[in-house]
Amino acid sequence: MTRWTTAALLTALALTGLAACSDDNNPSSVASKVASAASRAGDAVASATAEAGRRFDDIKNGVDAKDDVRIGAPATASDGRTTVQVTAANKAASAKSFAVQVDFTDGTGKLVDAVVVTVPDVPAGGTGKATARSTHRLSGDVRAKVSRAARY
Repeated sequence: MTRWTTAALLTALALTGLAACSDDNNPSSVASKVASAASRAGDAVASATAEAGRRFDDIKNGVDAKDDVRIGAPATASDGRTTVQVTAANKAASAKSFAVQVDFTDGTGKLVDAVVVTVPDVPAGGTGKATARSTHRLSGDVRAKVSRAARY
């Protein structure tokens, strides 16, 4: 089972209670609603991951900078989205920008969202900060990790 399918199924299971409370709660109706919710959740993660890939594909003359990036602890913003502070250290001799992909996972390490944040114009020998924000509300034990980073 892929990580997107697993995330979709977990979301669907969480929504099962909502679907079961509707006026039309026969087993096939509930199953249909769960399948629909699972599909939407899986599509959201796949879409976020694809967009992250496109952002990195657009970077020209970038170098791997994953070891130069640190992130803070995930927090929940007032709108329910998960945020994490990203700090990039520029070891180059001139100002550079960074693209950082942050993967949000559940407590078991399954991918539930992915975003790319830009840390622009970090001075030579300096650091820059940005905030990565999930594309949708995440619940439960959410963790964050740097999946990849490029300095350009």
